[in-house]
Amino acid sequence: MARGRKSRFQRQVERFASTRAGGWFFVNVANRIDPALLRLSRGRLSIAVGQPVLLLTTRGARTGRSRSTPLLYGTDGERLVLVASKAGSPRHPAWYRNLKANPEVRVIASGRSGRYRAREAEGEERERLWDSAVELYSGYDVYQGRAGARRIPVVVLEPA
Repeated sequence: MARGRKSRFQRQVERFASTRAGGWFFVNVANRIDPALLRLSRGRLSIAVGQPVLLLTTRGARTGRSRSTPLLYGTDGERLVLVASKAGSPRHPAWYRNLKANPEVRVIASGRSGRYRAREAEGEERERLWDSAVELYSGYDVYQGRAGARRIPVVVLEPA
């Protein structure tokens, strides 16, 4: 799941994103712009330059409406791995609650678009994927500390 060595720019973006202000920016600003960029570019373009970002479409747990959310992702073979951090909020993100209720999802990602089935990683698999996710983006450790008692879920998307 981890990528090679990070550029100076990528490290600076990562540092900013792990701050409260950076977390707020990516949750509240980038998440409004990225869906259009990701759709238009077929998953190749995002505000988070140099980071792997996908567009996850879930069905609302209460409304049944389609909801799309841009998310940083890693890979584990053909599977996609997501971290439900919400920048360290003490509450789970809405997309996580939606896929728990309706695990069939659609993804737009460079070279990996399609339908997937979501499940939460547990036990040894979760620990391995969490460590890999922290290698991809060290801010997840910061977010876990900020989340308090909430254990941040690791979600695996398997091709449907």
